[in-house]
Amino acid sequence: MLFTGAMGAQAPRPPDQPRSEPALAKSEPVPPVNEPPQPVLRNTGKPMLLPFACTEDDMQWAGMSCSEEEPCPVYLEISDLDTVGNRIVVLGNIHSEATTLYSVLLSSDDAGETWREPYERMRGIALDHLQFIDFQNGWISGATRVPVSRDPFLLITSDGGRSWRLRAVNGEGGEGTILQFWFQTPKTGAMVIDRMESTDSSRYELYETPNGGETWMIRRTSEQPISVRPPASEHAESGWRIRADARSKAFAIEKKEAERWNTEASFLVHIGNCKPAANPTPAPPESPENERQAPALAPSRKPPSLKRPAPQ
Repeated sequence: MLFTGAMGAQAPRPPDQPRSEPALAKSEPVPPVNEPPQPVLRNTGKPMLLPFACTEDDMQWAGMSCSEEEPCPVYLEISDLDTVGNRIVVLGNIHSEATTLYSVLLSSDDAGETWREPYERMRGIALDHLQFIDFQNGWISGATRVPVSRDPFLLITSDGGRSWRLRAVNGEGGEGTILQFWFQTPKTGAMVIDRMESTDSSRYELYETPNGGETWMIRRTSEQPISVRPPASEHAESGWRIRADARSKAFAIEKKEAERWNTEASFLVHIGNCKPAANPTPAPPESPENERQAPALAPSRKPPSLKRPAPQ
């Protein structure tokens, strides 16, 4: 049984202009990006603040009740990282206290000095796991999280993380998330999807690919968990880690040198708030005087007054 759900590479948007939720199985291909986006963050040694502008549409979509007096905090979560040469790739999501708002993919080509977003943010989606197998080929797993986990997919790179393209596991979608994936070669890999008891069939599904994740074939199903990733002791440790630093309220990206972990970059957890947009020109209060004024006939003319002259 063969599944495919191809999508083309997506052009990144500015951090404050994320797009709406994607239709993973039906979207039309988008031409690949020719030039990498400009850096959005520069590392000065302090925790970096990822740009995010919460819109009225975001709040309405997420069902958030935010006010000027009680704004809704928004957080960054970093879930995984990997490196290829001097390039560092980190991924995760932007979320409120109750809802996943957008996916986030960040990369640095200069060992953490500057950072850009090589793939646009996707509403309601979280990115979970990352694997580079060599200097060209890498994969990221993700799925829609709102209202439930569904439509699992992979982001695939063949240029070392400079650009990414999206491939859905199943063109028909469906509930579930990628529990594990692992590539033994640039072409052959396997993944396990957890359907989370959303169907009448078995909960866990094992898939394999012969072409680097472009298409997937289901191999077996099971009510018991299936593992495709080797234990940590069987594959080399990268020498990098993510650490939540309570003191700085940030995620620290650390590199191990000898027996010491050094912070190469860090990102603030709290990145903003959602609240109604301020009205810079509030309407004047209602009053009998205002009610008796006639409407303006034209911008360049002074409206005639219908009021009787006041007695002297």
